[in-house]
Amino acid sequence: MNAVKKDQKFIFITGGVVSSLGKGLLSASLGSLLEAQDYKITLIKCDPYLNVDPGTMSPFQHGEVYVTEDGAETDLDLGHYERFTNAPLRRENSITTGQIYESVILKERRGDYLGNTVQVIPHITDEIKSRIKGAASDTSLGEIVIVEIGGTVGDIEGLPFIETIRQMRVDLGFKNTVFVHLTLVPYLSASGEVKSKPTQHSVKALREVGIQPDFLICRSEKAISNELKKKIALFCSVKEENVIAAPDVGTIYELPLFLQEEGFDQKIISRLSLQKRNSKMDIWKNIVSTIHQPEHSVSIGLVGKYVELKDSYQSIHEALVHGGVANKSRVLVKYIDSDALTKNNLKEKLEGLGGILIPGGFGERGVEGKIKAVQYVRENNIPFFGICFGMQMALLEYARHVCGIADADSGEFEEFRSKPIVNKVIDYMEGQSEGRSKGGSMRLGSYACHLKKDSLASAIYKQECIYERHRHRFEFNNKFKKLFEKKGMVFSGINKQKNLMEIVEIPKHPWFLGVQFHPEFQSKPLKPHPLFSSFISAALQRQVSCRSRLRRNNNSTDLMSFQT
Repeated sequence: MNAVKKDQKFIFITGGVVSSLGKGLLSASLGSLLEAQDYKITLIKCDPYLNVDPGTMSPFQHGEVYVTEDGAETDLDLGHYERFTNAPLRRENSITTGQIYESVILKERRGDYLGNTVQVIPHITDEIKSRIKGAASDTSLGEIVIVEIGGTVGDIEGLPFIETIRQMRVDLGFKNTVFVHLTLVPYLSASGEVKSKPTQHSVKALREVGIQPDFLICRSEKAISNELKKKIALFCSVKEENVIAAPDVGTIYELPLFLQEEGFDQKIISRLSLQKRNSKMDIWKNIVSTIHQPEHSVSIGLVGKYVELKDSYQSIHEALVHGGVANKSRVLVKYIDSDALTKNNLKEKLEGLGGILIPGGFGERGVEGKIKAVQYVRENNIPFFGICFGMQMALLEYARHVCGIADADSGEFEEFRSKPIVNKVIDYMEGQSEGRSKGGSMRLGSYACHLKKDSLASAIYKQECIYERHRHRFEFNNKFKKLFEKKGMVFSGINKQKNLMEIVEIPKHPWFLGVQFHPEFQSKPLKPHPLFSSFISAALQRQVSCRSRLRRNNNSTDLMSFQT
């Protein structure tokens, strides 16, 4: 089993009452606060589901799949970790029950357990401990290790993880481990009261499995009084000063600052007997100030098919916010269901927007709506950003309406067509079309992309070669490349190793860019991705131009339509 380095500290974060309280944001915010005091941190997410990874899970159930630099498909909380901190996360930083049971069963089949009866304790819990310690083994990356346990206390599938961290307190000692429990303190509008009973029951459930929390983070839509803090502290056996209020904030990037005001970071450092240092949070304050008091506002239409669950596009939404911060602008994202887009309602749905973004996705549903949206923005000179699947939709639209290939299609949709597709402008990557399971069969992780000189992409990145993260199975079919170029499209980014088209653009358009990779995975509030910054800048210019034109024409159109 992997060994923990001397004096390495572990912070275990659990949640109770209900899911989606924000354990991932709490973990990320704490990480940013500790980094602001020059501590090296790393973060680990433990997910209780039996899937090996979320790669095959529906975005409606799980939200987006986040991809790390080394190509791991992980929970969206790892996106929060990387956005809020500088911790370089890898495959090892994401642990699922599926991975644990898969490993233990393989060991049992090999005979590694020497005839012992294989049980949850100690074999499953030992495997979890080994994974946590393995991810934390490089102390140059993590003097302090933050471990988030997914789900809520009391979930049957999460019990092995809870038992594991109970054992780790015994193994590592009190001074090297901290238990932080995030819980709900609901406000009942009928009685006008903030109630602590759900928190008491949540802590009771945690104590029943052997864990006494050191800190309680109390989520509430209303302020929590000192009297209520005293009550919670008394009934939950937690020091009063360690009951931390976490009411709703205007932006997620305000959470680290609020926790700092509550003294949470200093209390954690004191509890771990670490040295207190000057905190460097000014840049976070500037970001929050820009978000709350922007100089401009711009509306972006996000055309997708998972719009009912905003978590499906979490990283893209945040990258748009970051691009807005770079332009001192508030970005208002309008989610547009591509499945509901028709020729008759297209103008109504897209009119007044500064720019249109089509994100990644899979499957045939909503495709025609996306292609209609691309045609509209291309013909009306509206800034367009296509990401992964969005780039492929841009290529299909261009093939059909500019290159004259009326039946242009993607090999991904062949099973949905009544007859074989002749002109596969988008097709399988070589060697990936046969005999592969869905899980882990994509082009994943960071790949090189060489940029064409004097292109929009080159002007944005200001370098010859970039590295971006990928998650897809299909590519542009190079046999159509010369025709596209003849008709005015430029392939401005190419993976030279496999001759794959990575970036496309239309020079005669104000801002039309499609990328096969996912730039949103490398955008941070402290360092917005240049593609998103440039896209927001172009969208902002268009909206300002539209408003000016309306004023000049003395048009009675409601100018607020451009801001909503």
